Amino acid sequence: MPGRNLEAMIAATREVGDMAMARWRGEGKAVDVWHKSHDNPVSDVDLAVDARLKAVLGAMVPEAGWLSEETADSEDRLSCRAMWCVDPIDGTRDFIRGRPGWCVSVALVIDGAPELGVLYAPALDELWVAQKGKGATLNGETLRASRRMTFDGSRVPADSLPKVDRDLIMVTKPNSIALRMALVADDRADLVATLRWGFEWDVAAAALIAAEAGAAVSDAFGEPLRFNTPRAQAFGVIACAPGIHRAVVSRLHDRAVALTSKD
Repeated sequence: MPGRNLEAMIAATREVGDMAMARWRGEGKAVDVWHKSHDNPVSDVDLAVDARLKAVLGAMVPEAGWLSEETADSEDRLSCRAMWCVDPIDGTRDFIRGRPGWCVSVALVIDGAPELGVLYAPALDELWVAQKGKGATLNGETLRASRRMTFDGSRVPADSLPKVDRDLIMVTKPNSIALRMALVADDRADLVATLRWGFEWDVAAAALIAAEAGAAVSDAFGEPLRFNTPRAQAFGVIACAPGIHRAVVSRLHDRAVALTSKD
């Protein structure tokens, strides 16, 4: 099933990405933006992309469940072996501000693990694709993730760093967490890490792309990520060069414990 659907999945992701790109460029009506909650923007483009993907992908694998940032969740997905995990526009803040660091993120999850992953960032002209066990590509070229062995001096996409992390080197940070993880897959960054509860749709496709490129991928405690879970969340995500993964987990451990103990 997975290989059979990959090309159709890429085509669907390209279609909606190009639709979003036209609106991002200012073609057609102005983008309508509102806030779902404090500092959580959404646009009519997010909803249009979501609806189109649900129709196309749902017809492609009718037995699959559905989990998306812009669709009300249903526990029905938990009884499905296969599940589509979608963020219609990851990096909405960049999208609505006219910045290029956004993408459409689509993953097909089977038995709790991503089997296919596609990220399409039309404003950057980047198409990222991975299939479990078969590697990852960017615009058709095989990806090889960072192989850095020394934590000190690691490149991390960030706008600023806390004092304790100033032994790291900042590189350009797209708003999309998926694209930040993809930078590790393309050896443009050595490390991406978050310390917050994040939804599966934010990272499913990027986790597969990074892992298939050879990166280490885990939650903030160094444990494997699981998908199609009841909560649809994990605490933090790490995508990094395998040689520094242990050091990253160690650096974050006390902060992760302190933050989760408040929950």
